[in-house]
Amino acid sequence: QVQLVESGGRLVQAGDSLKLSCAASGRTFSSYGMGWFRQNPGKEREFVARMTYSGGNRDYADSVKGRFTISRDNAKNTVYLQMNSLKPEDTAVYYCAAAYRRFSQLVVDYEYWGQGTQVTVSS
Repeated sequence: QVQLVESGGRLVQAGDSLKLSCAASGRTFSSYGMGWFRQNPGKEREFVARMTYSGGNRDYADSVKGRFTISRDNAKNTVYLQMNSLKPEDTAVYYCAAAYRRFSQLVVDYEYWGQGTQVTVSS
């Protein structure tokens, strides 16, 4: 069982930076691939970034590539999403998710989800 708690979301202006954190419980955190997704009302949850359980591989949605960076600290059971050069279209609720020994962009592959943190980017 893994419990995830996101934090760090807030209102920012276009061009600003923001770092989201996702704290995980459970001693097997290092066995889980981690992902960040985002969702707006009435829209499907979309992939943002993912990282393997070892941290060796990372992948990003085209819309955030070059601006966002996913990282993890297995000693602290925490995964991060550094977001730079934020745009109004980045506004969404951001979720972190855990998938046991998976490296996936698919929502259905993730067993555990946080409650989400709101990021709002004003123009």
